[in-house]
Amino acid sequence: MLGADGERNYLVLVQNSAESRATGGIPGAIAVLKAANGRISLGEQSSAGAIEAFTPALDVDTDQEKLYTKRLGTQMQNVNLTPHFPTAAETAKRMWEARRPGQTIDGVLALDPVVLAHLLEATGPVDLTDPVVVSAIDGTSLPQSLTQDNVVSTLLSDVYREIEEPAAQDAYFAAVAASIFSAFTDGGGDSEQLIKALSTSAQERRLYLWSNVRDEQNIISSTALGGEVTGSDAGGASFGAYFNDGTGAKMDYYASRTVQLVQTCQHDGYGEYTVHLTVQNKAPLDAAASLPSYVTGDGAFGVEPGNFRTNYVFYGPSQALVASARINGIPVPIGAGKHGQRPVGTVTLELAPGETALIDIGFTRVVQDSEPKLQVTPSVQAVQDVIIPMDRRESCQ
Repeated sequence: MLGADGERNYLVLVQNSAESRATGGIPGAIAVLKAANGRISLGEQSSAGAIEAFTPALDVDTDQEKLYTKRLGTQMQNVNLTPHFPTAAETAKRMWEARRPGQTIDGVLALDPVVLAHLLEATGPVDLTDPVVVSAIDGTSLPQSLTQDNVVSTLLSDVYREIEEPAAQDAYFAAVAASIFSAFTDGGGDSEQLIKALSTSAQERRLYLWSNVRDEQNIISSTALGGEVTGSDAGGASFGAYFNDGTGAKMDYYASRTVQLVQTCQHDGYGEYTVHLTVQNKAPLDAAASLPSYVTGDGAFGVEPGNFRTNYVFYGPSQALVASARINGIPVPIGAGKHGQRPVGTVTLELAPGETALIDIGFTRVVQDSEPKLQVTPSVQAVQDVIIPMDRRESCQ
C-alpha cells in the first residue's frame, strides 16, 4: 500500500466533528497523500466545499440510499451520512476522480481533529509556515503553533470566532492538517508514540482506511480501520448509535452525549435490548447572540439559532426488530429500515441551549447470544465518556 509496485494516491478526508456525520464529522479539508517506494508525500490540498455537487446524484447502495437519501451521492460533505465507511470512501473516490479527470485514487483515509491531537502528542508542537495563513491569523488569538492541547478547540471552535470567511476558515483548517501530516511523513517524533497514536485513533473509531485493491480491503475490513457496519466485524449482538447533524452549522461542539446498552430477557428465548442515549445542549444560553452565525446556522433549515437538530440513527443486530422509540419517556414515531440484514431506526431531536433529553430505542427478537457490542459516532468527547458500561439485568446474568 506504500507504493512498492508503483505510486499510490490516497484521498484524505479531515472530518469536522463540530458538524456531525455518522463516521465522525462533515468532510472539511481534503488532501491527496502520495506513496511511492515506502515514502509518503503530501499532494494536492482542497476542501469538500470546493468539489462541485453532482446532479443527478451518483448511484450508491440501494439500502443506504433509502436510509440516507440521494444526498449520499450529491455532495462530498454528505458521503459519510452512512456509518458504513467503505460506501463513504468509494463515493468520495468517485467524486474526486469525476472532478479531477485523469487522477486515480487508490484508497481513502478519514480522520478527525482528535487524531491530529494524538499525532501531535508524538511529534510535538507544529508551526504554521504558509505566509498566506500566517497573515490571515495575524491580529487574532489563533495559534501559529499547534499542540495536542489546543488543536481540537482551535479547529472546532476558535477558528469560527476569529475568522469570518468560510474560505479562510477552510484554508486555516487545511494548513493545520497539512503541517501535521508533513511532520508525520517527514519522520518527526518518536516512532513508538506515532504507532500508539494511530492505534488509539483506530480503536476509538476516529481513523478509517479503505483500499480499492480487493485483497488489501479484505484485510482492512477485518480491523477497526475498516469502519464496516455490515459483514464479519459487525456480526453477533452488535448495536450502533450514530449522529447526523440537521442544523447545517457547527453546533455539535456544544453537544454532550452518553450512550448505554440495556439488556433484558424474554421468556420466548429471544433477547431484548434498549439503546439509552442522553444528550445535552451545552451552548451558552445566549448562543443566538454570542456565537457567530456560521456556528449557529443563523436559522438555516428552520433551526432556531443556538439550538441544534440531530438525526439519530440506531442499528440493531442482524435479523432483530426495531420495536419502540421514546423521547423523555414519551413514545415517538421512528423511521424504520434495513441495512443489509440489520434493522435501523431513526429519530430526530432538536434541543435549545441548556436542554437535556433522553432517547430510548428498543430492539426485540435478538437471536445472537454473543457478548453485545456498541459503537457510536466519535465526537469531541472522549469515547470512554460517551459509552457507559452495559446495564445487564439480573435475569440475564
